Amino acid sequence: MAGIGWRVHGDGREVRPGAVVAPGERLSWPRTTGIGLQHVVAMFGSTILVPAITGFPAATTLFFSAVGTVLFLLVTGNRLPSYLGSSFAFIAPISAATATGGQAVAAGGILLTGVLLVLVGAVVHLAGSRWIDALMPPVVTGTIVALIGLNLAPTAWGTCQPNGSCSGFRAAPVTALVTLGAIVLATVLFRGMLGRLAILVGVVVGYACALLRGEVGFERVRSAAWVGLPDFTAPSFDVGVLGLFLPVVFVLIAENVGHVKSVAAMTGTDMDPLTGRALLADGLATTLAGAGGGSGTTTYAENIGVMAATKVYSTAAYWVAAAAALLLSFSPKFSALVESVPAGVLGGAATLLYGMIGVLGARIWVQNRVDFSDPVNLTTAAVALVVGIANFTWVPSEGLEFQGIALGTAAAVGLFHLMRAVARRRGTSQEAASPASVPGGSELDGR
Repeated sequence: MAGIGWRVHGDGREVRPGAVVAPGERLSWPRTTGIGLQHVVAMFGSTILVPAITGFPAATTLFFSAVGTVLFLLVTGNRLPSYLGSSFAFIAPISAATATGGQAVAAGGILLTGVLLVLVGAVVHLAGSRWIDALMPPVVTGTIVALIGLNLAPTAWGTCQPNGSCSGFRAAPVTALVTLGAIVLATVLFRGMLGRLAILVGVVVGYACALLRGEVGFERVRSAAWVGLPDFTAPSFDVGVLGLFLPVVFVLIAENVGHVKSVAAMTGTDMDPLTGRALLADGLATTLAGAGGGSGTTTYAENIGVMAATKVYSTAAYWVAAAAALLLSFSPKFSALVESVPAGVLGGAATLLYGMIGVLGARIWVQNRVDFSDPVNLTTAAVALVVGIANFTWVPSEGLEFQGIALGTAAAVGLFHLMRAVARRRGTSQEAASPASVPGGSELDGR
């Protein structure tokens, strides 16, 4: 018998070679539950790592991650399988805003980011997504993603704790190196699911190392209750930090659009009509998280990996994953255990994670064959990256400050469209800007 909202795939026990379990289908409930728990494991390491680095409560972040996933499934009509986990793009603005005005100010920035994404989603749903491609071509999107990751590089060297002490490699070099080494080895040693969970494996190994070296304190874990409500924080708003958060919208747009296209390719289904709903849903989830003191959310590539491995794209599995995450969020002892992860472990994991964000930007360039012999593309990326990595700062008035990510994003968008408009009018778009931009041949024949 088919379940509510899903029809049973085949006999409900196996997936035939060459077949996939569609979003509107499911396997038997025991198998669906097992796959749903795999999704929890897949998202777990990254989702809890964000609050561990930023100082946000892990249980609160997990709570809004679960609620956001349910909201996403409802808004997309239960047709687009996805888990909403913590977005790494929020780490830099959260850290800066927390240092300036505390967690409440950071939550306010997250909330406003979500509101803006809701507006973008509504426009895309009504008018289509072509304007996004026009505003944010691959050279701009890749540059923004790259500069966000590379802007975080100093944080990887010195992971700053909420109390203001700075640690990381300098404070615990052995633990950081063990953590990073474990992640690197797990990536190439293990096959299947364990290989995809390399970050989680590395954090566990690093935690064990820190435990042996006496770097872990369990006072809060012992005193925390087994069951209790997450800690919620009401947002407050500071115009001075808004510039830190608004560039994240571009990253969330790119991640959501990429997720929709990935699922469409794997299932052989046209998902483009759901793009606006996906953006709207993630915006609502991020807005809700900001309203209660949780970290902003995004669709998770880790869970796409689970779907690719299992060939099960059933949204039923994501309902199971959301329910499991929600149950975990009601354990203060679990939250305290996450918060006990020492800075050395976080520094080791962050070294890889921040670098991966930067390289993902380059991956967008490669996948879309961005032509850097075009001086417009070359100049756009070159200027924006240096502004972001060097963390240029502009203070137009007291209490209002724009830093590297905001200025780099503005430079990427502004320079591209300004230079493209002038180049087209003047007919100079094919002139090389420097020896480095001279075509090598393959750029011209499409190879």
